[in-house]
Amino acid sequence: MKSQALKTLSVATALALSLSACGSDEPEAAEGEPELISAGQLTVCTDAPYKPFEYPDDSSPTGYTGFDMEIVDAIAAGMDLEVTVKDAGFDGLQSGASLAAGQCDMVASAMTITEEREQNLDFSDPYYDSKQSLLAEAGGDIASIDDLDGEKVGVQQGTTGAQYAQDNVPEGAELVSFPSDAELYAALNSGGVAAVLQDLPVNLDHTEDGAYEIVEEYDTDESYGFAVKEEGSEDLLEAINENLQELRDSGEYDTIYEKYFSDS
Repeated sequence: MKSQALKTLSVATALALSLSACGSDEPEAAEGEPELISAGQLTVCTDAPYKPFEYPDDSSPTGYTGFDMEIVDAIAAGMDLEVTVKDAGFDGLQSGASLAAGQCDMVASAMTITEEREQNLDFSDPYYDSKQSLLAEAGGDIASIDDLDGEKVGVQQGTTGAQYAQDNVPEGAELVSFPSDAELYAALNSGGVAAVLQDLPVNLDHTEDGAYEIVEEYDTDESYGFAVKEEGSEDLLEAINENLQELRDSGEYDTIYEKYFSDS
């Protein structure tokens, strides 16, 4: 009886040790290291195309390029991480829904830091200062925001440009919302809207062929930030800010900036 009991005990002990060893193989983020959706990967959500900040590029390893994307690539390199980019609707990005659902680790999508968004998101240090602008036909009848009375004005839903338009266009103007810049510009080309009110750098990109021009700029004291979950991403946010500062200190930020905004 005694020998049988010892045998039973040894089997139980071995099984417990085996289960304990299996559990120890599960990867866990070390203290102070960011918790990521996929180990070794920085998964980034963006709303593309939104030139010059993010747009598809088959020659890029991630499939996307632009000012935001190059800054993110450099930040990830400083963290020894590969980058995976997911295209997502801006409404879900600015509301925090995409991050809360675990679709990505961070958002890089030319997103203005606002008090309302900070209720659901945590933002990095600002990395870009922007203005709003009004894009219309070159040499046309629209020369200022006051000329929009009775006209349809295109905006991107959920953006600060849409809010600025709502607060400032004449009462007789009709705001038409679109999910992205691609639909906005298509509506302008087709005559569906008479003008587009959105971020200056994006509107500037639509002036290159000479058909449209920036008729007004609006200084709204806006700054863009990279966004992470409001809770649970403290280590990731710290790493983003540290590497963003290193980019500024090394001059790499200025090099990337000049590539996209030297004529802005």
